[in-house]
Amino acid sequence: MHRRGLKSSALFTILIALLLHNLCIYGNSPASGEQRHVRVSRVHDGDTVSVILNGRKEKIRLIGMDAPEIKQKPWGTKARKHLEKMLIASNRKVTLEFDVEKRDKYGRLLCYVYSTDKNMINLQMLKHGYAVLLTISPNVRHVDEFRKAQHDAREQKLGIWGSSGLKETPSEFRKKHPRNN
Repeated sequence: MHRRGLKSSALFTILIALLLHNLCIYGNSPASGEQRHVRVSRVHDGDTVSVILNGRKEKIRLIGMDAPEIKQKPWGTKARKHLEKMLIASNRKVTLEFDVEKRDKYGRLLCYVYSTDKNMINLQMLKHGYAVLLTISPNVRHVDEFRKAQHDAREQKLGIWGSSGLKETPSEFRKKHPRNN
């Protein structure tokens, strides 16, 4: 009986330790719809930035849009500069909103990013013609707004939709030019 009590006590201790370990790892995982206020430390390209979140540097991938790759000249550079311009206007302070899926296969956080004036930057990139729509379920909260923004930019021939616009989508470009990571 005494051994059974020790085994139960040891099992209970292990379960509590596992629970606490998981809370430490996953307890800071943002809930769907949750918002966090951060400062952007770096703009990598037209759809990826770095921030400091919970004391750690995190790469953020903007949900719902796909900006030209940097090597898709000149549009990759133009998209990055346009994103930087919007972030500078916001003093690099942004609010992150999370959807259902929190991270992509590269470990980047997936977010809707809002400027200090409450404009969604993901939407603005589509609206101004610096990105194409990229819908990946289950992160589809704003897909209708994104579709309309892309439609309007195409109609107005803005940015990549103009006469000297993008020749192939970013996903088509990546298929032809895979990364050697």
